[in-house]
Amino acid sequence: MESGGIDHVLARARRGLQRLTAVQAHHAVRRGALIVDTRPEFQRAADGEIPEGIVVERNHLEWRLDPLSPHRIQEAAAHDIHWIVLCDEGYSSSLAAASLRLLGLARATDVIGGFQSWRTSGLPVVHSSVPTSPRRPGT
Repeated sequence: MESGGIDHVLARARRGLQRLTAVQAHHAVRRGALIVDTRPEFQRAADGEIPEGIVVERNHLEWRLDPLSPHRIQEAAAHDIHWIVLCDEGYSSSLAAASLRLLGLARATDVIGGFQSWRTSGLPVVHSSVPTSPRRPGT
């Protein structure tokens, strides 16, 4: 099967998403959406973190957010949660949000431009000497 390359795969993933600007994502979080930061520790250490962000490493994302998974986090209690996935620049987060939608998380989406857009929009960022640890099952 020929995919057309990663740009084709990314475009197909984004067709199913109602992507948010950083400002829209910030407002959605204020209304109850949950933002998930999938950036690796070195990026969070260098650039900071979103105060409300739930840190979940990309390789654990589906297991932590699937309400049917025994490895889910506490917040993953239902399929109708508005999950907003955030990566550094908004590429891998689109693929991750599309993957969550395949699990039945129909409100999953991502941030256009990722964390870099969040930061340049002047939205809240915290810096810590020790980045937040990724969330574990049940926490």
